[in-house]
Amino acid sequence: MSPRIPFLAMDSSLPLHVDGADKGFNCDAEKGNSSSAFPSEDWKQKLNMLLNDQSKQELVSREKKDRRDFQQIETLASKMGLYSHMYAKVVVVSKAPLPNYRYDLDDKRRLREVNLPTTLLRQVDGYLQEYLTQKSRRKENFSNLWCATPADSGGTDEGLFEPPKSLSCSRAVVDKFLCQRSSQMRDQQRTWQESPDGRKILEFRSSLPAYKEKEAILSAISRNQVLIISGETGCGKTTQVPQFILESEIELVRGAVCNIICTQPRRIAAISVSERVAFERGEKLGETVGYKVRLEVMQGRDTHLLFCTTGILLRRLLDDKKLKGITHIIVDEFHERGINEDFLLVVLKDLLAFRPELKLILMSATLDAELFSSYFNNASTMKIPGFTYPVRTQFLEDILEISGYRLTPDNQIDDYGPERIWKMNKQLPGKRKSQLSSALEDVLRAADFNYYSPQTRESLSCWNPDFIGFNLIQYILCNICEHERPGAILVFMIGWDDINALKEKLLTHPVLSDPNRVLLVMCHGSMDSLEQRLIFQEPEDGVRKIVLATNIAETSITINDIVFVIDCGKAKESSYDALNNTCCLLPTWISKVSVQQVRLYYYVVIVSNDCF
Repeated sequence: MSPRIPFLAMDSSLPLHVDGADKGFNCDAEKGNSSSAFPSEDWKQKLNMLLNDQSKQELVSREKKDRRDFQQIETLASKMGLYSHMYAKVVVVSKAPLPNYRYDLDDKRRLREVNLPTTLLRQVDGYLQEYLTQKSRRKENFSNLWCATPADSGGTDEGLFEPPKSLSCSRAVVDKFLCQRSSQMRDQQRTWQESPDGRKILEFRSSLPAYKEKEAILSAISRNQVLIISGETGCGKTTQVPQFILESEIELVRGAVCNIICTQPRRIAAISVSERVAFERGEKLGETVGYKVRLEVMQGRDTHLLFCTTGILLRRLLDDKKLKGITHIIVDEFHERGINEDFLLVVLKDLLAFRPELKLILMSATLDAELFSSYFNNASTMKIPGFTYPVRTQFLEDILEISGYRLTPDNQIDDYGPERIWKMNKQLPGKRKSQLSSALEDVLRAADFNYYSPQTRESLSCWNPDFIGFNLIQYILCNICEHERPGAILVFMIGWDDINALKEKLLTHPVLSDPNRVLLVMCHGSMDSLEQRLIFQEPEDGVRKIVLATNIAETSITINDIVFVIDCGKAKESSYDALNNTCCLLPTWISKVSVQQVRLYYYVVIVSNDCF
């Protein structure tokens, strides 16, 4: 039985009277239209009052009928020499032209009111007054210095290394000021070097291989416009060569006119190296030594050695094509070939012809020096030897043999969590293998593993090069934490997703998730600088630090307490997609040069397989 649906029955035999209703409705509509006619006289009176009132600049109306009649209001205001505009639900008539947007009339704009404590407001006001007072004193001292006669001029501690452009001073006065500043820098440098802390730092610097080549480096820089330095990792070239140049110029009373720019491939490298150099000079960061990276600057008016990323220098070249005032450019780790790095070398090569006094120093640990020397018209090259630490390298088959871990098709699948199901599906059996994976399988079949046990050979036959192996990495980390000597562990991963997924997996392990035993930190280029610096933090006694990072930790930075390194053997590199005509980052196998770079830094290196 179907439910009853209420309806209105109408007998077709009955007459339907609608004329009266229609007429009544039309009459009401006409009355409404007549009552809503545009009140031109009222608006004329309002606009005349606005014109006659000198203290009032505009007339604001939020009435709905005024928005409906805006065209008539606009016409009337235009005839009277006024401007009008309608913002969403507001009509404005003004004596001055109106913009297209008024934030004060936007109802959707977020209004936030911050109430600060009275004590905090007083502190801020006190700091502001103190800053303004010191600023006025500096201006007076600066004016007295520039306008003083030779008899009464005596340099100030807060003098600038270059005069303002607004002051019209003679060349003699400028030279005198720069000479005074250079002498002041030389006295400060000698005072630090003769102090107990300075002698202790100098003793440490003297033990570095780069310091033993100091005179040879300075002599080569003075004789050549371009110098290529190939120094092994750990020789100290990154921190010492910029200091050699700055200290030499200061001793020659040219410190005030010396300005050095040293580029680093990554932000964390520029920040950490600048902090180390400032420490070795006994200064606060931002005085003579500073850094400049994306969205972060630590630089003062007395900064003569600036560490920055490659992109920062390219940005400066857009505004200053000749790099006026720069005396030395140091390009560090320039073996990391990229679009920015290659373009920078092209621009600098053209710039050297216009700036014969500009010095260019190229430094790297792993490079083909002859190739770059021929590019810069047979530029001079020199090599700095490095420390040789006892490094024990164990490959995948060695780890499987020692630990007894068995690889199967199932335990190699990496778990990326429910949000990355598509990434896990690509690892399932039956998926099409990449061309590189097929080639590696052929190499494995041809390799000789007779020295290893049958279990290891069986595991290698099941090994899939498309996987990273989260389970194996977790097993190795747990084994190191329980049985190996103290020391931090550095794990090289491919990208941010892999780092996050591995971290989530490690946090489920009873040993690796214990904060009393393990300190787990990450390092990635997209992280904030403060978060990246956590990798240098030394843990408490009894706590082992594990650093999950990409190849950002491969060059220019050294984590002092690293003892073990686990390298998955892959990294993301920029490649060109000819099908889509775009550049993209794709995981690729690292080169032997990259492994050698890591090997010179740290103690134990574990990579994927020695067949590559």
